[in-house]
Amino acid sequence: MTPEQPMNWRKSSRSSTGNACVEVGGFPEGVAVRDTKNRAAGHLATTRTQWTAFLTALKTNRFD
Repeated sequence: MTPEQPMNWRKSSRSSTGNACVEVGGFPEGVAVRDTKNRAAGHLATTRTQWTAFLTALKTNRFD
């Protein structure tokens, strides 16, 4: 993965008006996630394959 900065950050549609929010940003090689309360802390970057596997696991309740 390149050290490119993610673009087009989006806040989770599941986030309420509280402070428990995450944002997702994309770049050519993958996806990044960051905490909206502390954007200066950086982000977690994944490949698109890893991100897809994570979302599939969430949607199929593998973490319950």
